[in-house]
Amino acid sequence: IITAMCFFTLAGILALAMRIQLAVPSNHFLNPDRYNQFFTTHGTAMMFLFAVPVMEGFGLYLVPLLVGTRNVAFPKLMTFSYFVYLSAGLALFLGLVCDMGPDVGWFAYTPLSGPSFSPGHRVDLWSQMVTLVEISTLASAVDIITTIFKMRAPGMSLNRMPIFVWSQLVTSWMIIFAMPSVMLCSTMLSTDRLTHIGTHIYNQAEGGDHLLWQHLFWFFAHPEVYIIFIPAAGFVSAILPAMTRRKIFGYTAVVLSNVATAFIGFGVWVHHMFVTPVPELGAGMFTAASLMIVIPTGVQMFCWIATIWGGRPQWKLPFLWVIGFIAVFLIGGLSGVMLASTNIDSQVHDTMFVVAHLHYVLIGGSVFPLFAAFYYWFPKWTGRYLGSGLGHANFWLMFIGFNLTFWPLHHLGLHGMTRRVYTYLPETGWGPLNFIATIGAFTIALSVLCFMINVIASRKRGMLAGTNPWGAGTFEWATSSPPANYNFVHPPTCQGREPIWENQPDAAIVTGLRTDIRQALSTTTLDAAPHHRYDLARSSIHPFLVAAATAYALLGGGIFHPRHAVYALILATILLWIWFWTSEKKQRGIANLTWSK
Repeated sequence: IITAMCFFTLAGILALAMRIQLAVPSNHFLNPDRYNQFFTTHGTAMMFLFAVPVMEGFGLYLVPLLVGTRNVAFPKLMTFSYFVYLSAGLALFLGLVCDMGPDVGWFAYTPLSGPSFSPGHRVDLWSQMVTLVEISTLASAVDIITTIFKMRAPGMSLNRMPIFVWSQLVTSWMIIFAMPSVMLCSTMLSTDRLTHIGTHIYNQAEGGDHLLWQHLFWFFAHPEVYIIFIPAAGFVSAILPAMTRRKIFGYTAVVLSNVATAFIGFGVWVHHMFVTPVPELGAGMFTAASLMIVIPTGVQMFCWIATIWGGRPQWKLPFLWVIGFIAVFLIGGLSGVMLASTNIDSQVHDTMFVVAHLHYVLIGGSVFPLFAAFYYWFPKWTGRYLGSGLGHANFWLMFIGFNLTFWPLHHLGLHGMTRRVYTYLPETGWGPLNFIATIGAFTIALSVLCFMINVIASRKRGMLAGTNPWGAGTFEWATSSPPANYNFVHPPTCQGREPIWENQPDAAIVTGLRTDIRQALSTTTLDAAPHHRYDLARSSIHPFLVAAATAYALLGGGIFHPRHAVYALILATILLWIWFWTSEKKQRGIANLTWSK
């Protein structure tokens, strides 16, 4: 989570530089090459290094607490995942510092990203960085799915799981189906570009297909929007019961909406390709799918509003961010309905209107709920509240600055300002609205600065929060704040969807698990009945070494020469053999496992 926020800050600094460049006509703050590098690195960092990883970070931290277990199922796999992710982020920004930053847009359309138009190693670095991030993301998704299916507290059947856990489960399955697509297309781009391999998969002159890149990329990238949004919606569904003092309205409807969003999300990718030569009948079908996916999101919206309406809202900072999210995301959703029409999309495609829609959906749909989550769970991490004064400044500066930045872009797009231009002439009349947008961008930066100061100040000197400061009903508040490394000495049992509210005073707890080693309880998939004791992995340097070998394989082999990949894979195989050979044997018996009231 902290690493993702660091990349978010770096990407935000690049955005400020771009907004300075566009603030006035004919500006020379950035030259065209540097602007392209900043533009591509900003989008890549926000989409690949921030939005998805920060949501998975919350999942890896909170899911074990929410399901009442001591740790994720595969701690070593999580460690491997983190260091692969870190290596990808460091490679991207070190490349930018060394004037090797990618310069073809975060979507890297061919043939622009192919060897004919982009010589050098900039795109090679980008493609290998993307593959590394997706390896990391897939590993984390496997860890989350296994933890949810096999390590829930006894009694927490599937229909009692917290909605945030459901959102992480749905998102992880989406990752498993979506991420291989972008890994495939980035790997094929590398083989096209490497002179020692020299394929022509995207080379039209040799029988390849430029549009194949767009199909593979958007088959990943449109579901990625929902991979970001569904956990954010899970934040809202987790926060609202505590803030309104009532259970979430329409639990089943919200869960099914997440599942429906995941399924429909895989049938919308041509939504991004309406101006390419796709058949009109096919475009019409994808228009229908783009409109259909609004329905489950609307169902969730109504459930949230009903929860607020039927509860007793407490206007605390997490709730304030939720209200801001609903307002901002609604605007993004409405412009998304407009762009679902092929007629409108063909007119505003590649204009600033699309940039405005993208940011209203992604910032409104992820950053506002993310800040709500920070204010809500910060007491869980530290035992202290975030400061109220700086917190309100953070919210109002973000809300005002965000709309000041991106609302004018709708008008600029409708007046013909295209995307990916580094300057414009005074005669266009775009200067005033761009200047307003730049003021808004610096307002957002001031908001983020308030948040950082608040975190640093509150970490040690914030007001003490207690074990369950919000009076919430889920298991993460059933242990100390901050929790011990093992979460629970005696894992709890579950008697309802809000177990702290619904468990009887004499509810059983799990005893018989060892406390001298890292041991957890494994339960059955559907009903969470106790199955066996499970010895978790001990601390090890092997995941770090395998992650380093993986990074060397992709960066060395994908940028310089394939032989580096061969060397690294041999090294990784040896390290994996050592890793698996030295793993301790798992206990399978349930002897001495008892229940205590």
